[in-house]
Amino acid sequence: MVKVVVIDARAHMLGRLASIVAKQILQGTHIVVTRCEEITIAGGLVRQKMKYERFLNKRMNTNPKHGPIHYRAPSRIFWRTVRGMVPHKTPRGAAALERMKCFEGVPAPYDRQKRLVVPDALKPLRLQHGHRFCLVGDLSATVGWKHQATVKELEVKRKVKSAKFYEAKKKLIALRAKAVATVEAGKA
Repeated sequence: MVKVVVIDARAHMLGRLASIVAKQILQGTHIVVTRCEEITIAGGLVRQKMKYERFLNKRMNTNPKHGPIHYRAPSRIFWRTVRGMVPHKTPRGAAALERMKCFEGVPAPYDRQKRLVVPDALKPLRLQHGHRFCLVGDLSATVGWKHQATVKELEVKRKVKSAKFYEAKKKLIALRAKAVATVEAGKA
């Protein structure tokens, strides 16, 4: 079975995370990016919204369906950012993009797996203190993404479930440590 790297994209800078992911998928790594709505973009929300509105105006004059396609969902915005860093029109680039999956929130199979961060792309380490920033989820909601409230609601449920699991795990670890200590004491 193929080893999959699961990245929690919360508080990562969009371009920096995208460039690292692009490099890794081109090298053959399978990557899943979760919580795309929490990715950070440098610059305030108003500025980013204006930039995105200009992007939305770009279309084919005779038949707008032919492109460019303007994705509103945070996961698709991240996917398109990575696509711009990959030679997606070649078989190698297309295969690389197939190795990447992006999600809002943390869906079912990945909520029980260890999620990693990319230190080179983290906002606290890369964005200077006091500089403005916005979240991709907020930008998406302002340009037409309709599922922000649903994703937040599902994330709250997931966090409650995760906290419950962690408490049970801590109890098991404490019981195991106690059992090991009694066995060690019995041997001595």
